[in-house]
Amino acid sequence: MNWEVIIKWLPKLAQGATLTLELVAIAVIAGLLLAIPLGIARSSRLWWVRAFPYGYIFFFRGTPLLVQLFLVYYGLAQFDAIRNSSMWPYLRDPFWCATATMTLHTAAYIAEILRGAIQAIPPGEIEAARALGMSKAKAMIYIMLPRAARIGLPAYSNEVILMLKASALASTVTLLELTGMARTIIARTYLPVEIFFAAGMFYLVMAYVLVRGFKLLERWLRVDACQGR
Repeated sequence: MNWEVIIKWLPKLAQGATLTLELVAIAVIAGLLLAIPLGIARSSRLWWVRAFPYGYIFFFRGTPLLVQLFLVYYGLAQFDAIRNSSMWPYLRDPFWCATATMTLHTAAYIAEILRGAIQAIPPGEIEAARALGMSKAKAMIYIMLPRAARIGLPAYSNEVILMLKASALASTVTLLELTGMARTIIARTYLPVEIFFAAGMFYLVMAYVLVRGFKLLERWLRVDACQGR
């Protein structure tokens, strides 16, 4: 193991790791915002309300993220309407293409997590909210969504970790996140073992920090729930 080479290229790998965190942070936060209405609609009893979110979730969960990324990065450029639109400066940028694809992809998984969490809420809690005179909208905002957040948080944390690892696919569209930076360094040094080992350590540290952060959040939510009672 050539430690001198690893130490020499650590700043560049740290730069790639920073871009990875930016990519994942935007994707999982935007994906969560998109998933909330999708998850609520997916849990509806009305088939025509469930139809669109079902199709959306089926497509993005049923196709590989890499294929989706190629469709966005290479496919959208085939349409003149896209190239002439105000969105083209963003859609030709690999960072925003990767961010948009990861957002759409993770939103499908988070929406399904939210659907399961909503349906796992004890019916008595919903009936109690309605008995207090709450409308369906107020019960959803003040009772169901906070309760679903506590139920679905462990699964959501797993999805964030999965997106952290899946972000390595962004290197296939020339984005120099952690994996892309590692591949660039390997092309110069011809030392794949050392560089990929260092990149793997970065991924491990980032995943560990995220896991610990979600554990603390779960503990805080449990304490908050107990104090509320």
